[in-house]
Formats: sequence, C-alpha cells, structure tokens
Amino acid sequence: MGILDFIKSELIEVIEWNDDSHDTLSYRWPDEDREIKRGAQLIVRESQVVQFMYLGQFGDNFLPGKHVLKTDNIPLLTTLSGWKYGFESPFKADIYFVSVKTFNGNKWGTANPVMIRDKDFGMVRARAFGTYDFKINDPKIFLKEVAGTDNHFRLNEFAETMRSKIVSIFSEALAEANIPIIEVATRFTEIGQALLQVINPILISKYGIEMTLFTLENVSVPPEVEKAIDNRSSMAALGNINDYVKFQMAHAIGKGQAGTAGLAAEIGMGLSMAQQMFGQGAFSQPSGSPSSQASPGIAKPLNITDAAKILGVDEKDVLAAIKDGALKGKKLGETYLITQQAIEEFLKG
Repeated sequence: MGILDFIKSELIEVIEWNDDSHDTLSYRWPDEDREIKRGAQLIVRESQVVQFMYLGQFGDNFLPGKHVLKTDNIPLLTTLSGWKYGFESPFKADIYFVSVKTFNGNKWGTANPVMIRDKDFGMVRARAFGTYDFKINDPKIFLKEVAGTDNHFRLNEFAETMRSKIVSIFSEALAEANIPIIEVATRFTEIGQALLQVINPILISKYGIEMTLFTLENVSVPPEVEKAIDNRSSMAALGNINDYVKFQMAHAIGKGQAGTAGLAAEIGMGLSMAQQMFGQGAFSQPSGSPSSQASPGIAKPLNITDAAKILGVDEKDVLAAIKDGALKGKKLGETYLITQQAIEEFLKG
C-alpha cells in the first residue's frame, strides 16, 4: 500500500448509519480514530438528526438529507475548533445519530404511593400507572441530560433512566392541576390529556423530550378513600334524601303489600337506609327542607314511640325522618310530638 493509499484509508469520506434496531435513541458513530476529510459526505436519513460534538462541546447538527462537510456549512464546529482560516484540513469530532421518531406504548407506574393533596379528602396516597408515547425534541439537551456519552443508547435504558423522573413529574403536574381525586379515579382519558399541557414544558426544558400521548390506565387509592368516593357517587345518584325516602314509600304502596307488616317492612327498609347514609356522612340535610312544625292535630298527638309502632319501624328511623323534614313533628322538651295527620301525609309522600 502506497503512502497516498494509506493516508486515504485514514480519512473518513462517507458518514451514514442505517438503524434497523427500532429501539435506538442515540448512536455514536464509530470513527475508529480516523479523521474526517474536507468535503466528506454526511447522509442523514428520515427520522434522524446528526449532532456533532467537539472536545465535549456541542457543535452543528444536521437534518435529513445529504450534506457535504466544508467550512460554510459547519460554522459552529469551525468556531469551536479554532481554525483560523476555516475548515481546510482533516479534523476529528464525535458524531451522534439521534432518532427523532415517535416511540409508542411505553409503560410508566408508581413503585410506591404518591401523596396527593385533595380539597375533600386531605392528603391521599395514590398509586397510578399507564402508557405514554414520546419523541426527542432537542438532541443537545437529550444527549447531555439523558443519554450522556453512551455509545448506543436504547429504549430499555431510557425506561430505566426516566422511570422515577416521569413519576415525579406526574406527581408535580397532578398537584399543580389541582384535580380532585374523585375525578382522577374516574376520568382517565381526559385527565391524561390535560396533564400533557403541564408535563411537556418540564420534559422539553429538562430532558429534551416531548410526550405526544400520556395515558392513565388505573389510579388506586386506600380502601377508606374508595368507600368515601362510593358514598359520593351514591349521593349523586340518589339526589335529595327526602325524594329518596318518598320513593321508597310510594314503591311499597304501589306493590300492594298485604297487610300492615309488609308496608311497615318497606318503610323500615327505606328509613334504615336513609339513617345509614346519614351516619356515613353521605348526605346533608337540604337547605329549605320542610318545616318541622306539625300540622294542627285532629287527634291526640303521638310521641316517637307511638309513631314507630304505627309505622312498624325503629324509633331512631322516625327521629331521622323528623330531623330530615320528611315527617313533620313538633319538638317539646327532649322529645317530639307527631300528629296522625302528619303520619298520613308522610305515607302519601
């Protein structure tokens, strides 16, 4: 081999990389300690960006296409290299091929519960998981903050590196969005899209990546919070407790139950369920409920015990109906008096 052939073999004339791995985010082109000649061809394929680095500093980057490397199209690298008269001789630089395509279906999840402040339930421990799609938005930031000097940075390494970061950003975004936990636990798709607006500015500025899709697939909360959410749902479904109790009464009468016992059982069931909901705090007494003043009696007023016997329910159920305004009663000392007319009106609904 002659001296000219030897020199030529030591110079790089064509720089290109065919990615057939489908999971590569960045790849450092192997120069094998050779120098790049002036006029060398750089071929950048679709969904790639090439980033030059010289002595640890970022130089020029190149978008898809065929590029001839010379002074006028690598001005930043020329400046970093300190070539007084421009790029006229062979040079060395690190060359990174960065994939800017969208990587779909990546999983994320909270290894441990995250704390969420909720205006209704206070501090809530929640676990969440889902999927996301992303692409590299800024190769320089990505190489600096995520891939580093890795010669071949793949998707599995990215998932390991970013897992805790994404969970942290999710927690911060959820806190900033101030979304009630009851909404987070029931409206996954809408919440995921809304959080994108908060998550992306952080990801782009810190890591040079952008999420194109962020999906919540499940959010789990402690059992006591689940029970409270169920009670809220029951309240929304049933509405006003007065209407609910009246519905129970009308349903019992409409079924034509034989005898007082059957009717009393239906009444007792309705009042018992109402009392249980009061005890759980699922309902509050509606404003503007009927006055507790009894209508003028047309017979001897009954006390709570007598009214309970007539209705076939517990005294506490009668008391709950009076306090709610569904059954009219007049308070006298420590007890209530109920007229027979009030009982008849209550049964009629």
